[in-house]
Amino acid sequence: GLELSHCVGTNSLGPSGPWRSGGPCKMKRVRTVFKPEQLERLEQEFLKQQYMVGTERVDLAATLHLTETQVKVWFQNRRIKWRKQSMEQKAAKLSQFGVIQPASADSTDSKDHEEDTVDVEL
Repeated sequence: GLELSHCVGTNSLGPSGPWRSGGPCKMKRVRTVFKPEQLERLEQEFLKQQYMVGTERVDLAATLHLTETQVKVWFQNRRIKWRKQSMEQKAAKLSQFGVIQPASADSTDSKDHEEDTVDVEL
């Protein structure tokens, strides 16, 4: 899940370690690949509530054998996808009635995006 890929044959203690942008290698986060059962459960929980916080998130992560961060990020990404789908549906309905949608409708409101990047524990 959250492992970082390592460079082969480089000394991370040297002056151009993997954390430096000019070094021979860059550390890259390995993308989490969710199992179908995990995705099904995450989607079920999302249908119930779009925000998963506190002990609910901890419990769900433990049940699915994921980290709390993986669950948190999945919910953040899913909310963004949900908002995008909602906007597209709204735009499609408006176009049916001949109402022209402004060009900025495709981008998410920066206020909405900030909401997803702030992690508040209750």
